[in-house]
Amino acid sequence: MSRLAACMLTLLLALWAGGVMAGPWPRGDGEVFLSFSVEQDGDGNRYTGLYSEYGLNPRHTLGLELGHSTAGESSVMLWSQRAMDGGEGPDRLTLSSGIGVIRREGKLIPLVQIGAAWGRGLDGVPVLKRLPGGGWLAVDARAKLARSEEGEPDRTPDANGRWSSRQVYLTPKTTIKAEVTLGWKARPSLMVINQLRLEDRDDLGFSAKLATSVVRDLTGPAKIELGVIMPLAGEGEPALKIGTWIQF
Repeated sequence: MSRLAACMLTLLLALWAGGVMAGPWPRGDGEVFLSFSVEQDGDGNRYTGLYSEYGLNPRHTLGLELGHSTAGESSVMLWSQRAMDGGEGPDRLTLSSGIGVIRREGKLIPLVQIGAAWGRGLDGVPVLKRLPGGGWLAVDARAKLARSEEGEPDRTPDANGRWSSRQVYLTPKTTIKAEVTLGWKARPSLMVINQLRLEDRDDLGFSAKLATSVVRDLTGPAKIELGVIMPLAGEGEPALKIGTWIQF
């Protein structure tokens, strides 16, 4: 299948199509990774996301994330990741930073992000290295800070005697996320991915979820992902996930 045909196939599957987090393995020079996916729970809440990575050089990866939820929130994030290890030994470590914006209730809210990731192949992990086929273990963490406008009535006139409708001030909204991922290459064309998702938000508090996905090769560079997401703590309902990956 040609590269163009594979991209078209992925876009078609995206019509079925949440976001993923950057792993600690940088993309190769000039490599592109795309992921389209959707997660929907039993209450009809849905998150649709586009995630992409581009290997700028052996140590730097650029990323773009677009997301939209049925709660009426859309977001875009542009980030850069740098490998902090020398590419030798079992461990991989990266640091990242990004800027973006959230659109909520017709307002645009600036967003900044910092993150770190660690990973190791299963051949370097005691006990897990016994799994046939190999795989990887990774820990990703990031913090997002959004500054939103809020206000309250201002009862004092300005220097010209005019009354202000409200006093506006910026309030930081913090979200901290962490994911622990265990990926297993059960077969050359089949991967099983278990992921513990932890999140702490100013507005919703702490939550924990367990996501299990099966990723299978399609024709050419495309893959399809099917999974379930189960809440362990905090708000949330069981959800289903379907998406596609493509790398070239």
